[in-house]
Amino acid sequence: MGIGFDTAAWLLSFLLFAWLRLDTEVSQGPWVQIGVVAIGTALVYILLAWITRLHHGRAVTGSPDELFLLAALVLGTTLIVFTTNLFTQWIPRSVPAGAGLLTLVLAYWGRSAWSQARSPHQRPLGADPAVPVLIVGAGDGGQQLVASMRRDADHAWRPVGLLDDDPRKRHLRLSRVPVVGTTDRLGELVAATGAEAVVIAIPSASTELVTRLRRQAQDAGVQVKILPATTQLLTDHVGIRDLRDINLTDVLGRNQLDTDLGAIAGYLTGRRVLVTGAGGSIGSELCRQIHRYGPAELMMLDRDESALHAVQLSLHGRALLDSDEVILCDIRDSAAVCAIFRARQPEVVFHTAALKHPPILEQYPAEAVKTNIIGTSNVLDASELTEVAKFVNISTDKAANPVSVLGYSKRVSERLTATRAARTGGGYLSVRFGNVLGSRGSVLTSFAQQIAAGGPVTVTDPDVTRYFMTIEEACQLVIQAAAIGLPGEALVLDMGEPVRIADMARQLIELDGGAVDIVYTGLRPGEKLHEELFADTEPQNIRPAHPMVSHVPVPAIDEDEACALLSTPVASSLRRELAEVSRRESPAPSSWPRRMSTSL
Repeated sequence: MGIGFDTAAWLLSFLLFAWLRLDTEVSQGPWVQIGVVAIGTALVYILLAWITRLHHGRAVTGSPDELFLLAALVLGTTLIVFTTNLFTQWIPRSVPAGAGLLTLVLAYWGRSAWSQARSPHQRPLGADPAVPVLIVGAGDGGQQLVASMRRDADHAWRPVGLLDDDPRKRHLRLSRVPVVGTTDRLGELVAATGAEAVVIAIPSASTELVTRLRRQAQDAGVQVKILPATTQLLTDHVGIRDLRDINLTDVLGRNQLDTDLGAIAGYLTGRRVLVTGAGGSIGSELCRQIHRYGPAELMMLDRDESALHAVQLSLHGRALLDSDEVILCDIRDSAAVCAIFRARQPEVVFHTAALKHPPILEQYPAEAVKTNIIGTSNVLDASELTEVAKFVNISTDKAANPVSVLGYSKRVSERLTATRAARTGGGYLSVRFGNVLGSRGSVLTSFAQQIAAGGPVTVTDPDVTRYFMTIEEACQLVIQAAAIGLPGEALVLDMGEPVRIADMARQLIELDGGAVDIVYTGLRPGEKLHEELFADTEPQNIRPAHPMVSHVPVPAIDEDEACALLSTPVASSLRRELAEVSRRESPAPSSWPRRMSTSL
């Protein structure tokens, strides 16, 4: 809105309020003085508006920021003129006060009308051929989603009603879209409104609610879309571009880790950060999250050039692989790793590089030793050499009471990390994950491919269970670990109740809408029926820093003995020796490091 409109609003307000104030004395009123004061008031307002840049694009027209600034300027102008007139008494004292209030009303109304009129692609509610939809949730997410649908140039969606269980919202309308009922009437309201889709606009919706709404929508014969969790959104605002289909993550019963990363990830800002295994599922998401906190340098190390290309592309929208941020290196090469650390001097290291598939590591245990043990030792050597301030080793729940080559090797890597923390006093620690949904080679991916091929879906045992977490959660925990973990500890996420794999398979088949058989193949060597998060000798539920993150101490290990495992050439013998080394007691450090500062 222009300065001319505001000036006209002031002049008109003085005229109208003075006319109302003078009533029967209109002809005898001090109209000359009123005109002079009105013009003077407009000039004072224009001066204040110029100083604050109100009319220079400081805020979006009609936005809360502009309306707040407008109210402050009108109030300030009114106080100046009212106080001046109080001493001079040129005009009745109530006129400046009343004119200020009326000006605020007129200016507010004008801006709202202008904002509505210039809204792009605004269309009536009955426009076709948009798909009519019911939106579940009349909160902030629902409000932003309705506005986004109304503005959409493609006119793909047409909101015909809102569902909300809050009785205080039963008469609410958002952009003329009414709340038509509660979620337990979804099927009835789909038929009444002619909706062809249901959108769940509650980013924090519980899995129970998502599951119930999905089944109600399926019974009503309409498709279901959902807004992702707030941790998966790139901005604080939501719109139709954020909508996606319901996936297994939404209905697994996972309690999301509530982490205020903004409050704890400041240690990354302005620091040199290196991520090993940066092209993997965890490593790449970790790089994306770290990138948001403005590190002085983000170094992404991997031996897979295609994976480095993919993660660089996801960060910048282009990937020429010609910058210093991508590092092609194998952590098995000790000399190369040390040379890179000497040259680049990282301050924070996230060690995600590992071999992780149990069945193939059972066949080739030497490869697990080379990468998960020798490779970890190489990165620890380089970190100690360059005095890295924080080192976070990524482990797995299979390291708790291990029975597989993967579990043994990751348990040894935890102990190597703890040993280095005890020897140097540095911030070396581990983070222990469950299974990560959506990671490369995860059971979710395997099931999806089997279903797409028409089945059958193979499950090892009808009773087998596993702990699950999302990639976003995993990376949040990693970032938080460096801030709250003690040297030598392993941090373990409270992942709720374990999920029965057979139930997961059935839910995925149900989401696909097909009829696919499940075949049970039997547990494989080195596989547990039920995974564990803590070893029998480890304390549980020690949570000094976060209610969902447990801290467990990790015993030291003889590093020379661990790194000498490759001298056992036969796979079966190596597996036995690896199991023995992972469990063998070693002298504990004389004193456990006291809690360090979380700042670097």
